[in-house]
Amino acid sequence: MSTLALTAPSLLRSRGARAIVQWASLAFCLLLWHFATTRHWNLGIVTFENVPTPADTLAAIVDLAHSPKLFSDLASSLRRIAAGYVAAASSGIALGLAIGRSQWTRLALLTPLEVLRPIPAVAWIPLAILMFPSSEMSMIFITFTGAFFPILLGTIHGVEGVEPRLVSSARSLGANDRVILREVILPGAAPAIVTGLAIGMGTSWFCLVTAEMISGQFGIGYYTWQSYTVQRYPEVVVGMLLIGLLGMGSSALVRIAGRRLTPWLAAGRRR
Repeated sequence: MSTLALTAPSLLRSRGARAIVQWASLAFCLLLWHFATTRHWNLGIVTFENVPTPADTLAAIVDLAHSPKLFSDLASSLRRIAAGYVAAASSGIALGLAIGRSQWTRLALLTPLEVLRPIPAVAWIPLAILMFPSSEMSMIFITFTGAFFPILLGTIHGVEGVEPRLVSSARSLGANDRVILREVILPGAAPAIVTGLAIGMGTSWFCLVTAEMISGQFGIGYYTWQSYTVQRYPEVVVGMLLIGLLGMGSSALVRIAGRRLTPWLAAGRRR
């Protein structure tokens, strides 16, 4: 038992072993999907009789890859994500730093923000349509709301987690507020900020797809909903897979960028 406990972590440190586990789990999921749909499993509370098979989904992927709709839908969704996410990241980090550092700002802003935070993206859609003159701006706003609150909370918790003695030591050495923010607060809060950015990217995709299903004319969410309304069920699964891959890929890019911007954290883990 002790031998297994010692060898398992060492095996997981190998890049090849990790890749084998990851691909094996993916293959198992595909195999499970194949058996559930081809044999029409009916488990009582859930049935797979009308769910597309992996082969049908693959055929729909090939058709979409040769369709001009793929580029236009991807471009529309990526443009909306970029605009909403950049606005959410900049405002969320700035407000989070202000709330985390200033008691007056916290008292003035945190309560209204906490009231707004639990409101789901679907509930914002009617108000967004009323507030903005174009459906494009309303969908960008929905994307913004999805990313803003995870980034804001991650930044606040990161700032609050900075050791007060580090701030006091920097101040005793003559550092002003700007230097303390740059040299102490931001490096200390960086892990929580990066985590909030990665979570915000995932939730922004969720909110964008919801908005596109209701008020969009182009985009992956619109493609998925339109496929459902015309009963092209394999294309529904294709849309879902595209959303998942885009969300996973963009979140991974955020984490990679976070590691590049915080090299001291990786150096600390290697020690």
